[in-house]
Amino acid sequence: MKNTYKKITEEILGLAGVKINGSDPWDIQVHNDEFYRRAITEAELGIGESYMDGWWDAEQVDEFIYRILSAHLDEKIQRKLSILLRLFAARLFNLQSKHRAFIIGEKHYDLGNDLFQNILDKRMNYSCAYWKDADSLDKAQEDKLELICRKLYLKPGMRVLDIGCGWGAFGKYAAEKYNVEVIGITVSKEQVELGRKLCEGLPVEIRLMDYRDLNEKYDRILSVGMIEHVGYKNYKTFFEVANKCLKDDGLFLLHTIGNIKSVKTHDLWTNKYIFPNGMLPSVAQLGKAIENLFVMEDWHNFGIDYDKTLMAWFNNFVTNWDKIKNKYPDSFFRMWKYFLLSSAGSFRSRRREQLWQIVLSKYGIHGGYQSVR
Repeated sequence: MKNTYKKITEEILGLAGVKINGSDPWDIQVHNDEFYRRAITEAELGIGESYMDGWWDAEQVDEFIYRILSAHLDEKIQRKLSILLRLFAARLFNLQSKHRAFIIGEKHYDLGNDLFQNILDKRMNYSCAYWKDADSLDKAQEDKLELICRKLYLKPGMRVLDIGCGWGAFGKYAAEKYNVEVIGITVSKEQVELGRKLCEGLPVEIRLMDYRDLNEKYDRILSVGMIEHVGYKNYKTFFEVANKCLKDDGLFLLHTIGNIKSVKTHDLWTNKYIFPNGMLPSVAQLGKAIENLFVMEDWHNFGIDYDKTLMAWFNNFVTNWDKIKNKYPDSFFRMWKYFLLSSAGSFRSRRREQLWQIVLSKYGIHGGYQSVR
């Protein structure tokens, strides 16, 4: 049976121009023949876990994943029953309910501020940068913050809500550059601790709380890279809360990774090792959730920029690994290497994930909204 799995794997990979033990940088070098069975029967979970276990390597993992997805090979692998049952359970239960809201903070964002300080830009933005006029990660992330401020038409004295504020990168930038007051919320204790230090002396408040507990009015609202943790069962609630908290003449900017099709789970490897209980919304799911709550003023897709962002994060991670490696198990390096590179390859393929910035108003902007790029 081992030879059968190997033959099937060779045939499938061949459709993408990928060879086993080949010489191209996207070819995979297999060190354990059990890889073939896991790849065929467990799909993305088996491929990711076997990489973590050292069963295979590739000089350019990102390019390997890019070629797999571009050739639609993910559609040719059948998952075994136990994996299908886990996917069914994710659909059946509300994995992002209020009493589970802080799991993602504890499992991912609380891994350690030093980890993210050695991966991210100097302002600590953990979301897609905007590379239109930038040639460095720091510049691209600052341009992203400026883009958001301009899309929100910020004015001095405004009160702004940042849902999923991270370490306060937006709040610090907006307070310094636009003289606004920012209230940021997060479910990560580590982000609150460092974020408050980074924003010290500015009109920026960072709170540890779930978005469902919000109950104040704001001139502007934004949410950057947070709705990916909300879950399809809660999208309507999320937008109802934003609608309730936004003043009648306000604007709401949503920055999110988006899926080209409607799903109800994240892929199992990412869910297990990186973002527990996460999922990516589709155009249809977001449209249904905002229906009768908001006017869609602007929809901007710059998903290809996430490829460059992830590769910049990967280069920082590898370059700085020696500074932090004593705090993490040996398997952590291969896990995060696979996460960053496979994600870059996925965005490069443009087959599944996109990156959207959506501007919403409650009743429509009088005279029309002028898009900013």
